Amino acid sequence: MEASLQKYIAFVAAVEAGSFSGAAAKLTYSQSAVSRMIADLESEWGIPLFKRQKGGVRLTDDGAKVLPYVKSICKEYENLQMQVDEINGLQSGLIRIGTFSSGASLWLPDIIKEFQRDYPNIDYEVMIGDYTDIERWILDGTVDCGFLSLPVSAKLRTVFLERDQLLVVMPPDHPLAHAETFPAQALADEPLMLLEKGNGAEVRKKVLEKHGIKPRINFTTWDDYAIMAMIEKGLGISVLTEMIMKRCPYNVVSKSFDEPVYRDVVLAFRSEGTASLALQRFMDYLPFREKNTTAEQPAQHN
Repeated sequence: MEASLQKYIAFVAAVEAGSFSGAAAKLTYSQSAVSRMIADLESEWGIPLFKRQKGGVRLTDDGAKVLPYVKSICKEYENLQMQVDEINGLQSGLIRIGTFSSGASLWLPDIIKEFQRDYPNIDYEVMIGDYTDIERWILDGTVDCGFLSLPVSAKLRTVFLERDQLLVVMPPDHPLAHAETFPAQALADEPLMLLEKGNGAEVRKKVLEKHGIKPRINFTTWDDYAIMAMIEKGLGISVLTEMIMKRCPYNVVSKSFDEPVYRDVVLAFRSEGTASLALQRFMDYLPFREKNTTAEQPAQHN
């Protein structure tokens, strides 16, 4: 059974990575080992699981039909391992976390450092994406928990972490660099750079749409720091979070809007079932939790 389970895990990893090489990197196997395990499954079951193509693989119709069952087996094995870990007093385990870039750079290193001091045998898998990615990963079990901004799906439970302000970021020679606040309507007059992932959707909804602003967006990227570098060179302005600006290495100026705009950051996890012992312990190490609240917040949703 153990050999079959390894093949099932390789199968799911290949689907998620879109390639045998990606699955191999995730599982620390060789690419030939992953390819061999998939070939063994196809031989045992008598069906083709993937269409091999340049640059990766794609599920066949038959592969898509068996995938939910294989994922269920892998998940139940993880649940078994977590139960054994609990019985053994958290001597081992895995915590899978979904996060946006500022959470990964500001919070996770310190959280994991403190947690690892008390639980040195716990491993971590961190996946970085936007809110849509992270919420989907939590719901389908790809990660155990994730950092999100309210509102979230009603299927999730949340622990409130911090209220984070959205700030206008501009070069130091900008005409409004010395103003007390930045009027939202002034965004319409500027070359605007936005994150394609992360807080980009919040800026559009909470600022641009709310005020009926049609900005001149001339640059989008997934990288907060790339935007900061562009701003320093005078190529435009942007809206970034106060959280990421705490570690800004560039010569830029940030201002609150004349009507301050915020996002509420939470740690979210699935409502059904019980969080693993490792995850329960991990949540005790979250920043701001003791300062703001120790109670789980009911999930808010659209």
